[in-house]
Amino acid sequence: MAIAAVSISPVGAGTSVSSYVAAALAVCRAQQRVRYRTDPMFTTLEGDLGDIYALVARMQEAVFAAGAERVGTVLKIDDRRDRRVSMEEKLASVETKLAGSASPPAKTRHPTRD
Repeated sequence: MAIAAVSISPVGAGTSVSSYVAAALAVCRAQQRVRYRTDPMFTTLEGDLGDIYALVARMQEAVFAAGAERVGTVLKIDDRRDRRVSMEEKLASVETKLAGSASPPAKTRHPTRD
Protein backbone atom coordinates (compact mmCIF):
# COMPACT_ATOMS: atom_id res chain seq x y z
CA MET A 1 0.00 0.00 0.00
CA ALA A 2 1.20 3.49 -0.79
CA ILE A 3 0.51 6.93 0.62
CA ALA A 4 0.85 9.88 -1.73
CA ALA A 5 0.49 13.65 -1.59
CA VAL A 6 -0.80 15.33 -4.73
CA SER A 7 -1.25 18.96 -5.69
CA ILE A 8 -2.85 19.74 -9.04
CA SER A 9 -2.91 23.39 -10.05
CA PRO A 10 -3.95 25.19 -13.20
CA VAL A 11 -1.25 27.47 -14.55
CA GLY A 12 -2.27 31.02 -15.43
CA ALA A 13 -5.76 30.72 -13.94
CA GLY A 14 -5.54 33.71 -11.61
CA THR A 15 -5.33 33.84 -7.84
CA SER A 16 -8.31 31.65 -6.93
CA VAL A 17 -8.15 28.01 -7.95
CA SER A 18 -10.83 26.57 -5.66
CA SER A 19 -13.17 25.65 -8.52
CA TYR A 20 -10.39 23.59 -10.10
CA VAL A 21 -9.60 21.94 -6.75
CA ALA A 22 -13.30 21.12 -6.36
CA ALA A 23 -13.30 19.50 -9.82
CA ALA A 24 -10.34 17.30 -8.87
CA LEU A 25 -11.86 16.38 -5.51
CA ALA A 26 -15.16 15.43 -7.14
CA VAL A 27 -13.20 12.66 -8.87
CA CYS A 28 -11.94 11.46 -5.47
CA ARG A 29 -15.44 11.44 -4.05
CA ALA A 30 -16.80 9.46 -7.00
CA GLN A 31 -14.46 6.49 -6.40
CA GLN A 32 -13.95 4.02 -3.55
CA ARG A 33 -10.59 2.34 -4.21
CA VAL A 34 -8.31 5.08 -2.84
CA ARG A 35 -8.80 6.74 0.55
CA TYR A 36 -8.14 10.48 0.56
CA ARG A 37 -7.85 13.44 2.87
CA THR A 38 -7.77 17.06 1.77
CA ASP A 39 -5.49 19.60 3.42
CA PRO A 40 -4.90 23.27 2.52
CA MET A 41 -1.95 22.57 0.20
CA PHE A 42 -2.16 18.89 -0.83
CA THR A 43 -4.57 15.98 -0.98
CA THR A 44 -3.25 12.81 0.65
CA LEU A 45 -4.11 9.54 -1.08
CA GLU A 46 -3.83 6.01 0.35
CA GLY A 47 -4.15 2.77 -1.59
CA ASP A 48 -2.65 0.53 -4.23
CA LEU A 49 -0.01 2.45 -6.19
CA GLY A 50 -1.61 1.65 -9.54
CA ASP A 51 -4.96 2.93 -8.28
CA ILE A 52 -3.31 6.12 -7.03
CA TYR A 53 -1.65 6.75 -10.41
CA ALA A 54 -4.96 6.19 -12.20
CA LEU A 55 -6.81 8.48 -9.79
CA VAL A 56 -4.25 11.27 -10.16
CA ALA A 57 -4.58 11.05 -13.96
CA ARG A 58 -8.38 11.35 -13.68
CA MET A 59 -8.06 14.26 -11.21
CA GLN A 60 -5.73 16.07 -13.62
CA GLU A 61 -8.13 15.50 -16.53
CA ALA A 62 -10.95 16.94 -14.41
CA VAL A 63 -8.97 20.16 -13.96
CA PHE A 64 -8.55 20.39 -17.75
CA ALA A 65 -12.27 19.69 -18.18
CA ALA A 66 -13.00 22.54 -15.76
CA GLY A 67 -11.32 24.94 -18.20
CA ALA A 68 -7.60 24.88 -17.42
CA GLU A 69 -5.35 25.06 -20.46
CA ARG A 70 -2.18 24.15 -18.58
CA VAL A 71 -1.84 22.11 -15.37
CA GLY A 72 1.06 21.55 -13.00
CA THR A 73 0.97 18.40 -10.86
CA VAL A 74 3.20 17.58 -7.89
CA LEU A 75 3.10 13.97 -6.69
CA LYS A 76 5.06 12.65 -3.70
CA ILE A 77 4.81 8.91 -2.97
CA ASP A 78 5.67 6.83 0.09
CA ASP A 79 5.55 3.26 -1.23
CA ARG A 80 6.25 1.03 1.75
CA ARG A 81 6.57 -2.70 1.04
CA ASP A 82 7.56 -4.15 4.43
CA ARG A 83 4.15 -3.59 6.07
CA ARG A 84 0.86 -1.75 5.62
CA VAL A 85 0.76 1.69 7.23
CA SER A 86 -2.21 4.04 7.11
CA MET A 87 -2.27 7.84 7.08
CA GLU A 88 -3.54 7.76 10.65
CA GLU A 89 -0.75 5.46 11.81
CA LYS A 90 1.92 7.73 10.37
CA LEU A 91 0.44 10.73 12.18
CA ALA A 92 -0.01 8.79 15.43
CA SER A 93 3.65 7.75 15.36
CA VAL A 94 4.77 11.38 15.23
CA GLU A 95 2.26 12.45 17.88
CA THR A 96 3.48 9.69 20.21
CA LYS A 97 7.06 10.87 19.83
CA LEU A 98 6.03 14.49 20.43
CA ALA A 99 4.09 13.51 23.56
CA GLY A 100 7.19 11.80 24.96
CA SER A 101 9.41 14.77 24.19
CA ALA A 102 10.50 17.05 27.03
CA SER A 103 10.64 20.10 24.80
CA PRO A 104 7.51 22.16 24.15
CA PRO A 105 5.97 22.04 20.68
CA ALA A 106 7.50 24.43 18.18
CA LYS A 107 5.59 27.66 17.66
CA THR A 108 4.51 28.42 14.13
CA ARG A 109 6.15 31.66 13.13
CA HIS A 110 4.41 34.24 10.97
CA PRO A 111 7.06 36.60 9.51
CA THR A 112 4.48 39.33 8.90
CA ARG A 113 3.16 39.17 12.46
CA ASP A 114 6.15 38.06 14.60
